Amino acid sequence: MSAIWLRLRLLLATALLIGITTLMFTAVLTFIGIYNIYLIIVLVSLFNIIQWLIAPKIINSIYHVEEAGARYRDIDLILEDLSRRSGIKKPKLMIANVPIPNAFAYGSPLTGNMVAVTKGLLNTLDRDELEAVLAHEVGHLKHRDVQLMMFLSILPAIFYYIGYSLYFSSLFDRDRGGGALAAGILMIFIYYILSLIVLWVSRIREYYADLHAVTIVKNGGLKLANALIKIIDATSNLLYRGYNISRFSGIKALFIADPDRAVEDMKELSSSGILDRRVISYARRKVSTVDNLMELFSTHPNTVKRIRRLLKYSGIEV
Repeated sequence: MSAIWLRLRLLLATALLIGITTLMFTAVLTFIGIYNIYLIIVLVSLFNIIQWLIAPKIINSIYHVEEAGARYRDIDLILEDLSRRSGIKKPKLMIANVPIPNAFAYGSPLTGNMVAVTKGLLNTLDRDELEAVLAHEVGHLKHRDVQLMMFLSILPAIFYYIGYSLYFSSLFDRDRGGGALAAGILMIFIYYILSLIVLWVSRIREYYADLHAVTIVKNGGLKLANALIKIIDATSNLLYRGYNISRFSGIKALFIADPDRAVEDMKELSSSGILDRRVISYARRKVSTVDNLMELFSTHPNTVKRIRRLLKYSGIEV
């Protein structure tokens, strides 16, 4: 899939989200004639913007993320080179004291852009695979999709709060109770629809970042596919040993792979043979209707589809 087509899909999904939002706001406000809803919109928007501005500091505190020191100079040089190839200012390299192998890009105008890698990732990948993962994260910063996701996530949140506000107001307003109740239920329904579109955008941006890694790293498709298999394998082993990953649910959309799916992703993966053979074996798995349905509610693409695409970028058909 070309970069142009991926960008068009992002624009289409964004336009669809904004279009539905505008249409529903106009219809509901006209129907119920409640204008203080604008106050809710302003408050929810402000809350989300403030949250975005300070979120990097919260992430650093909760997940024990610190700026990389001299010990990680070699990794910092890789990130510097990838940033130069991508035409962006080098983000800060951060190290997260977390055993789960993963990486994520984040930042705000208050903190600047950052790319964090976990100690679990450094203990799992070799240099080439780490370079591909860093290139993926640089791709997110290049595409500015972190800011895009923040903006798009505000829209469903607004509908959620307005919907529940109308629902509870209908319990105490006899004159307009029926209309407010209907509008509230409609708003909550639209919230779920918009949330699915936001998840769709999230999956597109992962493909887009994958493609960026392929374009700036030699044989990046195969390297990133290898990295994903290793990440899934190591994460599933942690889960089998009872490691609790629930505290990472709030930022898993930022991760390069969804840790909640690790065990499921590894169920049919043969552990025999060399790693490249495992990648091919995984890519040949059948994607069932259930898998496609579950993907609709996921922040990340189906892993089999994703690895197939990465292998195709490297000229490997499965």
